[in-house]
Amino acid sequence: MPAPSPSAPLHLPVARQPIWTTSGRLHGHEYLYRSSAGLPAGVDRWSARLQDGATSSVLAALFHDGQPPGDALAFVNVTRSFLVRELPLPAAAGRLVIEVVESVAADPLVIDGLRRLRAAGYRIALDDFVASPDQLAMLRYADYVKVDCRDLESGGEDLVRVAREHGALLVAERVSSSARRARCLELGFGLLQGDALGRAVTLML
Repeated sequence: MPAPSPSAPLHLPVARQPIWTTSGRLHGHEYLYRSSAGLPAGVDRWSARLQDGATSSVLAALFHDGQPPGDALAFVNVTRSFLVRELPLPAAAGRLVIEVVESVAADPLVIDGLRRLRAAGYRIALDDFVASPDQLAMLRYADYVKVDCRDLESGGEDLVRVAREHGALLVAERVSSSARRARCLELGFGLLQGDALGRAVTLML
């Protein structure tokens, strides 16, 4: 299913899933691409060009009127093209959290882009952190590190220890049960995201 181009009409469907503090305060939302029918589309299996289009679509839906709804932070999956200035990011450094997808390689242009974006006031998150060499090279620029609960089953405390080495706030993803929530609290995660805490809801923006 092709992703829309950056010039596609507005009022596009996006999904929004809450990200909570461990005390139950809303910290932000992750905004996710959805098809024209409002359904998940398996973006992570698409080509780089189509993934660029999906990111452009979500950013256009969120920021065409200046800011997304509400006042919480907006986490958006971002591809390499946006980090190296091949495609534009909205001038919304105060609200946008740039969530670097796991397929991005830490080449010199990407590292320079992360450094530049942080200096401009954007927050950086590393998505699906598994301590790959590329993710380790980007870790010092991350304000947030997101860890899938399923990866904790193999990585456990060692993965969490590496993720917090440079002081990033840790986000547990796919918290799908009370047992997983309890385990994430035990490991010291600061933020929680998953169906047990709030499912992704599709909106027209």
